[in-house]
Amino acid sequence: MNILQITPLLVACWGLACGASAQTTGNAGRTPAKAIKPAASTSRTEIRSTATQMAAGIAAAEAALEPAELAIAERVHTGVMPCELGASVTLSSDPQSPGYFNMHGKNFRFRMIPVSTATGAIRLEDRHAGAVWLQLPNKSMLMNQKAGQRMADGCTSPAQVTVAQAMKDLPPPDLLDAPARALAPVLP
Repeated sequence: MNILQITPLLVACWGLACGASAQTTGNAGRTPAKAIKPAASTSRTEIRSTATQMAAGIAAAEAALEPAELAIAERVHTGVMPCELGASVTLSSDPQSPGYFNMHGKNFRFRMIPVSTATGAIRLEDRHAGAVWLQLPNKSMLMNQKAGQRMADGCTSPAQVTVAQAMKDLPPPDLLDAPARALAPVLP
């Protein structure tokens, strides 16, 4: 459900609650000796309760992750990961909110959610802070999209260290190197 679809309903509920408090008593011209504050009507209380419940429901619906995002979350490496230049990042899953991750390091703290990518790389984002965590098979990096800079690079979990060492021992073929047969002259 889109927030734009719910907003008019919330505004209408709020308008009913404010309209009830703006009614006059009909005692024009007389000033009471003591101002008496009218008690909140049952309907106003019900309207406020309904609006609060609707807002909580909207927030819960937006917080729920799709099955594809939950599948991505299962592949995220967690724990303390050492990075380049002596930095480290701690990434832990949130047991109360499946698919959500808490990340912290020196001078930062983020709440990350998985995002689908076309490349297959694992991507976590904190949209409010503009932080992006990219996890590749051999290393991970943390970037700040708002500042346009990398916050941590070359972060590795134990599984990524193993993959990086395997890539050093047996490097994959270079895409720019042509096969030997393609370089041989073609005879008519």
